[in-house]
Amino acid sequence: MKSITIFLIFLFITTLSFAQTEKNIFFSQRTLITKFHTIDELEGLKKGQLVKIYIERANEIITVLPFIALTNESNVSLSDIGIKENSDNLKTLDKHHETTTEAFESTSNIISEFIPYADTERIIWSILYYEDIIKKIRIGVNGNF
Repeated sequence: MKSITIFLIFLFITTLSFAQTEKNIFFSQRTLITKFHTIDELEGLKKGQLVKIYIERANEIITVLPFIALTNESNVSLSDIGIKENSDNLKTLDKHHETTTEAFESTSNIISEFIPYADTERIIWSILYYEDIIKKIRIGVNGNF
């Protein structure tokens, strides 16, 4: 019984620490895509799969682009780039995370409703265009555009 209690306390503290860390970062690794596609790969997919990929790319762009002048890397905190982690800055960042989540949900809904009406070829080219933007974002402002 004692070991279970200790484990639960440890789990609670770990969860709390992780939640605090998530609040003071600009964006997490979870929001970034892990795979880029070729035309051939995309041409082999059904329209529903393409729409899902399209949504994932839009999410990364919506999430990362506002911070491009500060960082293009995930899990960077305010203090990592010299911004004080005071209550005002944390509230501002938290509000931005809420707004971004709402924007992503709205964008996902509109994409899910309307993009299936697009020609498959145009969806594929749009995904490739989004992926090109994401690659440039990941290179950063000091990279070779």
